[in-house]
Amino acid sequence: MAKLAIIGGSGLDKLKNLEIERREVLQTPYGEPSGPLTHGRISGTQVVFLPRHGSGHTIPPHKVNYRANIWALHHIGIEDIIAVAAVGGITRGMVPATLAFPDQIIDYTWGRENTFFDDDDSAVTHIDFTYPYCVELRRKLIETARREGITAIERGIYGATQGPRLETAAEIDRLERDGCDMVGMTGMPEAALAAEKGMCYASCAVVANWAAGRGEGDGHITMEEIEVHLKNAMTKVRGLLEAVIPSL
Repeated sequence: MAKLAIIGGSGLDKLKNLEIERREVLQTPYGEPSGPLTHGRISGTQVVFLPRHGSGHTIPPHKVNYRANIWALHHIGIEDIIAVAAVGGITRGMVPATLAFPDQIIDYTWGRENTFFDDDDSAVTHIDFTYPYCVELRRKLIETARREGITAIERGIYGATQGPRLETAAEIDRLERDGCDMVGMTGMPEAALAAEKGMCYASCAVVANWAAGRGEGDGHITMEEIEVHLKNAMTKVRGLLEAVIPSL
């Protein structure tokens, strides 16, 4: 039985190096997950793959059913999650096509179903979220990247925004003043929901572009630019996954 799941983000709605064995459709108390759970093997190790935005990348970040996704993975026995997510680079080291392993997160989202503890029968529950990402899983990702010669930023603060629009330059200035190194739209409530279920969750962030007002030129962001950087970076992601999964 698989104990590890890969949640794919923008640029990773399929895993080319996954030897598919079967697909599983689940209904959850919170509705349908983003798609069927794909069971298979990477480097001989059983894993489950779930595309966060659906198989055709049709679900925007504010419409992802995060509770259904995490509930479904927990229901089938998943214990560890590597969540791949596209981000914009804010601080100087967050160069496009670079990988990053955030160690902290600030939540700027609103209106999302962000907890499993919201029904009338639930006791008041406060989880410890001091360190939102699994220390051990992050350590293995970092060590594997070093060993494989994959350039990666080993820590940073992820600012989770609502989307689906990209941010203004002033909003990015604010995020940087708050301490954020990168900005994305899917980090929350996904990380918190995994913590509520007692799962070990780590993020492999892929810098797809400079955030608004950063980088060279006039600071405008184009989808063509994002697609080029994601394509280049996903080769690194697949290599990282192939190398790290056997150690899990």
